[in-house]
Amino acid sequence: MTSLVLALVVAMGASAEPPQVRDCSYDRAAMLAMEPGMFDQDMDGGWRSLADRGCNQQAADLLAAYAALPKASGNTTIVWHEGQLRAELGQTAQAIALMQRTYKPEDKDPGYWNAYVDGTIAFLRRDRAALEQARAALVAIPTPQEFVGALKDGRYHFTTAGGQKVDVPWPPNLEILDGFLRCFDRDYHNAMDNLACRKPEGG
Repeated sequence: MTSLVLALVVAMGASAEPPQVRDCSYDRAAMLAMEPGMFDQDMDGGWRSLADRGCNQQAADLLAAYAALPKASGNTTIVWHEGQLRAELGQTAQAIALMQRTYKPEDKDPGYWNAYVDGTIAFLRRDRAALEQARAALVAIPTPQEFVGALKDGRYHFTTAGGQKVDVPWPPNLEILDGFLRCFDRDYHNAMDNLACRKPEGG
């Protein structure tokens, strides 16, 4: 082997270790046997254990399979989370269709969920005017009386079914819509996961 060829081989990284293959294996039967609350909200189990490994495609497909089970009938949270993963994967049309299935009837939504859905779909459609309208609708929603006790310093405190303690600004998801506006030129993954998108400069 000539010195020139040898140099090219080294430059191409022939001596470097091969990249590690992501392990996306899981026990499908055990996952589908979980109760809805644990499957969806357990931070160390259920579909989240796949997503945390970067296996979003497998996690989205698992969520779809779980949502088709009778015990998950009407569970729009599971549908929403599949929609989020599809958006992360760039499967925008599928994500929007899933998110549209999570709208709540007016008598069952204080307003903040449907406004959040509107804003997210507007972002995915690249419709800034609709996103701004959804944000305005979210801000205008009065605080439901039953939530007043969970508010402290303008933040909403609650515990999920999986035991996760959540502390978010009121109204819920306002910081996400603000992040979509600040990072409107980015894709869903970057706008959602980049903390700088959710905080104004100097904040």
